[in-house]
Amino acid sequence: MTSNISLDLSKCRIEQLNAEQLRQASSILYSAYHDDPLFMQIFQADKPDFEARLRAAIREEIATFWDKQQPVLGMFFEEQLLGVACLTKPDAGFQGERLWHWRLKMLLTAGYLSSRQMLEKEKKVHEAMPAASYHMLAFIARNPAYYHPDAMSHFLNAIDYWVDQHPLSEGVGVFVTLDKYLPFFHQDQYQVVGQLDFQKVSGKLLFRKRQQLQES
Repeated sequence: MTSNISLDLSKCRIEQLNAEQLRQASSILYSAYHDDPLFMQIFQADKPDFEARLRAAIREEIATFWDKQQPVLGMFFEEQLLGVACLTKPDAGFQGERLWHWRLKMLLTAGYLSSRQMLEKEKKVHEAMPAASYHMLAFIARNPAYYHPDAMSHFLNAIDYWVDQHPLSEGVGVFVTLDKYLPFFHQDQYQVVGQLDFQKVSGKLLFRKRQQLQES
């Protein structure tokens, strides 16, 4: 059940999650991406154990972000976790092929076909990016238990600030499969830089230039 909350956004804080908060973050991401067309295709929503494969994949994704010290950000109001976002940094080595230990874990939990399609998706996105050195917004999700109309825009602005502080980054990209989310990113100066097709699912690749580059 979703609760509308009244809050002063200036009192929200954005910080990296700790190990104890990763389980809740995984649950929030699972709820947000359960109906994503690409994830439904990759993890075969029409077959048994779809939910188990998706949960396993998200769990391994967020564990890899944590292990490799990539930003796993949370937006908090007091002790309530309102939103979660996972970023890859330009020097992360996440673009293209994943590390072998991650691939092995994915094979054991999500299956060969799903693992292969995840890797193919990442490769396609990387090849279509208009920058050589960039952040990637791999996940962003709202806690379904709480709702505030401006909270996620506030969160996205905080992510912009995070990217702007990185001197090696040319900007931040995100891949969107549902058009209803495009206005959310467009209002934050994300621009469509391409359309990518994955079998029956299409989506748009968006990119937002780092603030300092826009002003130069």
